[in-house]
Amino acid sequence: MHAVRLHAFGPAENLTYERTSDPEPGPGQVRVAVTAAGVHLIDTALRKGTTKGPYGPPELPTIPGREVAGTVDAVGEGTDPSWLGRRVVAHLGMVPGGYAELAVTDVGNLHEIPEGLREEHAIAMVGTGRMALDILSFREPTADDVVVVLAAAGGIGALLVQLAKGAGARVVGLAGGPSKVERVRGLGADIALDYTRPDWADAARTALGGAAATVVFDGVGGPAARAAAGLLGTGGTHVAYGWASAVTTGETPGPVLTPEELTARSLTSHDVLGDPMLKRVGGPEGMRRLRAEALRRAAAGDFTPLITRFPLAEAAAAHRALESRGTVGKVVLIP
Repeated sequence: MHAVRLHAFGPAENLTYERTSDPEPGPGQVRVAVTAAGVHLIDTALRKGTTKGPYGPPELPTIPGREVAGTVDAVGEGTDPSWLGRRVVAHLGMVPGGYAELAVTDVGNLHEIPEGLREEHAIAMVGTGRMALDILSFREPTADDVVVVLAAAGGIGALLVQLAKGAGARVVGLAGGPSKVERVRGLGADIALDYTRPDWADAARTALGGAAATVVFDGVGGPAARAAAGLLGTGGTHVAYGWASAVTTGETPGPVLTPEELTARSLTSHDVLGDPMLKRVGGPEGMRRLRAEALRRAAAGDFTPLITRFPLAEAAAAHRALESRGTVGKVVLIP
């Protein structure tokens, strides 16, 4: 098969497209003929070897990627043969191998793709879709809310815009650059602004006509997040689910709101990554239920992910584009 392999940590050019042996499914496993593979921003840090904790650097050489969709073409010993030929999507967990034409995973990681849902959209649901629903469990928007979404043209942000609008909220979508702002406007945001412009916060206040934000969904961190938090009125909620600015710059993420600010303005702040998110949903089984729910809702048309596609052979270009913020929505590799 063809796959993208990493032999040494470093720049995107270290991702090489090459031939390698076909993987064989073991007991309780299946092999998937991959038609779409997901790319995460964390993949770029794994490629550099700079990650710590549970996402520590992988052993080399490795095939990156932890999300695949396609058709089951082989099953291992003891695996139900009825999986053969079924369209599936899987999160591979901490076992890489997604940037390839063939990938092996445990049966317990599989979700059957609902009828009518495209594989690349299913890929978005097992990661970003699941996470968007998880984020909303910390603060569900209502028709009374004014919601600010940072990185609103990103994989998670685009879904949060649609979900907040679906709940009847007034939505301010923030994105980097005119083309992304137009995409956010097309998602239904009431106000779409370019947060690379120095005057964007003032423009937001003017557009809101004096109304304060009640919720900020923040996957960015850094100065933009602090400015967005400044739009919150008394009693507002800040939900942090990532630090994209720190991943791309290498800076250590700092607090968006200090304890003194939280107290003085009666604000609530949730940092939802890691243990808080896992506990909120009920552990791994809860994560699985949310993935299934995201797939069901996408198939029902409740929301549609934005997708940026690259051929599998151009995984290095996909990484460069992601690092330079030149993508919208979920980045997907197509073998």
